[in-house]
Amino acid sequence: MLRGKRILLGVTGSIAAYKSATLVRLLIKEGARVQVVMTNDATSFITPLTLSTLSKNPVYTTYFDKETGEWNNHVDLALWADLFIVAPATANTIAKMANGICDNLLQAIYLSAKCPVVVAPAMDLDMYRHPTFIRNLGILRDMNIRIAEAESGELASGLTGQGRMAEPENLLEFISSQFPSRLNGKNVLINGGPTYEAVDPVRFIGNRSSGKMGVALANAFAEEGASVTLVLGPSNETPDEHIDVIRVESAEEMYNATVSHFKKADITVLSAAVADYRPKDISKQKIKKSGDYLQIDLVKNKDILAALGAKKTTKQVLAGFALETENEMKFAKQKLNNKNLNFIVLNSLRDEGAGFGGETNKVTILDDKGKTHKFELKDKLSVARDIVDYTIGLL
Repeated sequence: MLRGKRILLGVTGSIAAYKSATLVRLLIKEGARVQVVMTNDATSFITPLTLSTLSKNPVYTTYFDKETGEWNNHVDLALWADLFIVAPATANTIAKMANGICDNLLQAIYLSAKCPVVVAPAMDLDMYRHPTFIRNLGILRDMNIRIAEAESGELASGLTGQGRMAEPENLLEFISSQFPSRLNGKNVLINGGPTYEAVDPVRFIGNRSSGKMGVALANAFAEEGASVTLVLGPSNETPDEHIDVIRVESAEEMYNATVSHFKKADITVLSAAVADYRPKDISKQKIKKSGDYLQIDLVKNKDILAALGAKKTTKQVLAGFALETENEMKFAKQKLNNKNLNFIVLNSLRDEGAGFGGETNKVTILDDKGKTHKFELKDKLSVARDIVDYTIGLL
């Protein structure tokens, strides 16, 4: 759910700042993009270098670099974020947030933020119970600031009670809860990659598909909370670990795996480059070179899209891909109509940066209502997210 999300982490001057390193690591592991901003006091507890290394981004502590004059634009940082979390948030910082005091970069970012803001308080027991802090925390709640409540336990002072910053694993869960899954409870079926049609034990007929688009689609649907099954032909791509991957090689294997999982799928998007034909006979031994010509008889493979289109119910969304080299719109519309699809994703090998193997794609979505939606050239994960957004719109 956090893959691709932009998390701005504010770290303030508390002993609990050491936990921020673990939080950054967990966020990165979930696929989030993390940017850290620290108060000057926070740098006494944990170094910017540590958090920069873990986040893979520079850490900001001041408005500008005194040596170069380079300005750290607090407005740009605030607008960049999908969520701003201050963890740990000291009593001092919470007081400033509640009363609009702006005397450091972190506070300036907070006052410019348009995204949800979370604070994770960390302080000693008596401070946490003080009426002033309770009042300030109440002001933040009234402003719809989300509070990740402090936990109870042994404190730095030696006292025991509430005031410990929530553990990083609990903060990760709290942050995730701020991004409700749009496809929670939905089953999604994807296929991707090429198929290899055996000629003999050594040789095969295949195509140039890498499987990148199929894997990107699986990852993008999983980001939105869907349960994703990916039927993947021969490919070196590795999907996210929580995706159910079924590895296949031939068109026949892909047909059987895809059809068998279709009934339970709410959404099916078929991006695989499935061979239209396969050798009629497969030699049990390697074919030896002899003569100037070799004839291989081919027979037609089963049409996966057509088979699913015939089975599709009104409660299911079914989409396919069309990779064309000429008369692109004509052929895509024919495929859309003939195979009973909700929409088809068209890409043309005549578009620079589109097609097999590369990191980018340029697509046009044609739907069964006669509408056309064109997208610019993007990396394949961004293309996949556009397709996910369009699919959610249909639901």
